[in-house]
Amino acid sequence: MTDPAQLLPELALARPGLDRQGWRRDVPGLLDQALADPATQVVEVRGELLETTADLSALVRRGIGEVAVRPGGEELLIHLGRQPDGPRLVGVVRPADDEPGPGWHGLRAVGLTLGDADVAVATALVAMAHWHRAHGWCARCGRPTTVVRAGWVRRCAAGHESFPATSPAVIVAVTDEDDRILLARNASWAPGRMSVLAGFVEPGESLEGAVAREVDEEVGLRVRGVTYAGNQPWPFPGSLMVGFRARAAAGELTFRDGEIGEARWFTREELRAQVRAGTVLSGGSPLSIAYHLIESWFGESLADLHP
Repeated sequence: MTDPAQLLPELALARPGLDRQGWRRDVPGLLDQALADPATQVVEVRGELLETTADLSALVRRGIGEVAVRPGGEELLIHLGRQPDGPRLVGVVRPADDEPGPGWHGLRAVGLTLGDADVAVATALVAMAHWHRAHGWCARCGRPTTVVRAGWVRRCAAGHESFPATSPAVIVAVTDEDDRILLARNASWAPGRMSVLAGFVEPGESLEGAVAREVDEEVGLRVRGVTYAGNQPWPFPGSLMVGFRARAAAGELTFRDGEIGEARWFTREELRAQVRAGTVLSGGSPLSIAYHLIESWFGESLADLHP
């Protein structure tokens, strides 16, 4: 079992704050009921952009009378549930706007500034918007699908149903016997941008098995001591990132599948010097689990290092 002290702190997109009320989605006319309730609040997403307050601290929520929405209309409606002890929430998915205006931002930009309830709403809505855009046609028969069950299922004329699915992916901080961390650059990334290894879980595979396979495929190392560190949704477009730590057991760095362009071992002193010099940009945004895996190993704030 993982020592609780080794778990990552609460991650930005994993914060609770939304009672999804999934058991109510089969209630006939649930969206009609929500839209008839003057207390219901509406949150919109346009493409992948959300409307926020000027200080980026909250989503803009509108009353039913302020937004032109109706079941069966051009917009796609989703019954999101409610905040604990709060009003019902309906999400409205609209196409991307070429000129969305100054108040519209991507979740990557506001995931750290929104409060718990709003980040939970935003993460669910962005993920569902991506899923709906990808499932307009039935994967089994090719017929067009329509939205049912309050926005959470798509059904074709033959009755085949598609449910929102999340693709699990593992992400792992690999260290060696000298407690150096392995950072790698995807072949498509700009020079200097480096992070920990990650990859999707394959059918019939455990999370730990995926860690071992991905590390072997990407850099040619075998690992041991795989331990869980934390997880968070990553709705870009629909993943669950599951974090681990592992120790390199054997092997030499070999880029087997062509995905990795560069990989190096770093001591803390080496990483500190190169991040300060601007030659290595590690971990990406504090929104990501990669950032926290690296910072957990480093033992200091990465944000304080950047020039």
